[in-house]
Parts: sequence; C-alpha cells; structure tokens
Amino acid sequence: MRDQDHTQMPRGRDIPLLLLGIVGIGTSGPVIALSTMPILALIFWRNLGGALLMASFALRNREWSKVESRQGMRWAALAGVALAFHFIGFFIAMRFTTVAAGTALTALQPIFAAYLVKRLGGHIPRQAWLGMIISLSGVLIITGVDFQISRRAFIGDLAAIACAALAALYVMLGSHAQRTISTSTYTSICYLVCALTALPIALISQTQVWGFDAREWWLLLALIAGAQILGHTMFNFALKRVSPAIVSLIVFFEVPVSAILAFWWLDQLPPAGTVPGLVLLLIGCGIFVLRSKNSDKR
Repeated sequence: MRDQDHTQMPRGRDIPLLLLGIVGIGTSGPVIALSTMPILALIFWRNLGGALLMASFALRNREWSKVESRQGMRWAALAGVALAFHFIGFFIAMRFTTVAAGTALTALQPIFAAYLVKRLGGHIPRQAWLGMIISLSGVLIITGVDFQISRRAFIGDLAAIACAALAALYVMLGSHAQRTISTSTYTSICYLVCALTALPIALISQTQVWGFDAREWWLLLALIAGAQILGHTMFNFALKRVSPAIVSLIVFFEVPVSAILAFWWLDQLPPAGTVPGLVLLLIGCGIFVLRSKNSDKR
C-alpha cells in the first residue's frame, strides 16, 4: 500500500474494463428501485448468482489448494462481509430516497478510500482535501433537503453514506486479496461470503427468499448481469493494477448513469433543492483527484 501510486490514472485495457463497470453498476439503483423483492433476498440471490458464474473460472486455477493463496482468500472472505453490509445500506437508500440522491451520496466512496489509504501509509496530497470539503458541503445540502422532505428520505441518505464507507473498505480488502489470488477466485469467494452473510439475517428476520413472480426473477437476472458481473467484477479486475483510491473515484460516474436511467425507467427526478448538492458533491470528487495528480507531478 505504501509503494503503490495512488494518483496514477488507469491505462490500457483497464480503461474499457472500468467503462463497462460504470455502465454496469449504473443500472443497479434503477433496477433495485423497480424490484419489490425484499432487500436481503435480492442481496442473497444476486451474490449467489455472481459467485456461481465466477466459480466456473476460479475452479480452473485450483488456487484453493495452494498455501500461498490462503491469506488472499481470507482477505476475500472479509471483503464479502463488507460487501454484504454495503449492499444492505445501498438497497435501503434506493428504496427510501431518490436514485440520484442515493447514488450521489454513495459516491463519497473515494473520500473514505483515500482516508483508509492514508491510514495504511499511502500518500494523499494535502491539497486534494479541498475536494473533500466541497463534497461534504454537497452532502450537507442533500441531507438537509431530504430531512425537510421526510424522515424516510433522510434515513435513506444516512444509509447511502454508510454504504459509501463500507464500499471503500470492500475495495481496499479486495485490493489486498488480489495480490496473491486471481480475480476469478477473489470474486467467487467474496460474492459467496456476501450471499452467506445475508442469508441468515434474512432467515432470522423471516424475510421471504422464495416464491416471487417472474418479473422479480427477471429483474434479479438483470441485476446479476449488469451490476454484479459488468459492474463489480470489472472493477475488481482493474484492482489488480489500479489503486483502490482511483477505482473508488471512478465509481462516482455511476451517478449520472443511474440518474438518467431512473428518469427513463421510473420518471424519477430528485427534488430541485438537491441539485446544487449533487453538483457540489461531484465537483468536489473531481477536484480531489485533479489536485492529487497535480501535486504528484510537482
């Protein structure tokens, strides 16, 4: 973590991987908002499906039998737990507040990731924190507007902020895991642990996990194909070479994709008062990375 360049932008094949990831993960919020399947059931089936798909590639590597892979597999399991609670927060946000506001607040992920990088000994230039201050100003505007609208929307905002922190932790753990294991092995373990973390919570809370109509299963398949495989898995492939701080930053491009799809599929626009907050949040994230790169060049 100390030796990695945390301001180096993606290059080569990582660029199309991350572009696919942005489109894939951008479908997540609108699809979750369209679905009526209980949150824990969606998390369980989505990640079980992703794990089964990736396991077909992971089994060829036979990394589970190698001693040198065990540490990476432990990191992958921890990432799966973090991912489960990230999803719980994100799914609550998509159901409680608007897709645009929820995904924008989740875009605070790079700020949390940068903080973790710094705590672990990585270098984040001091000037980059101006972007964080601007982003936090946007957060205060969004949450203030939603608190005036309803307590439900405000709870959705808080869930989105919590899931941003958990997403940063998940990306950091994934970066550690993939130092010693392949992406296919990492994702199959991570997604499986995520599913198995959600299942007992669903059973204890007596959440329905079976017996849904065809529409819900089709939406689930769309979630697996788009957000899970094209989204999370493409980002995880890039983590082999790109800093978790930069991958976290690129995730904020999910916000316009999700907002456009939410308007197209759901006729959903955020309240006018949240728009300045959305703009400030995205500008802040942009300044954060640009200041980081300029300081690095000096």
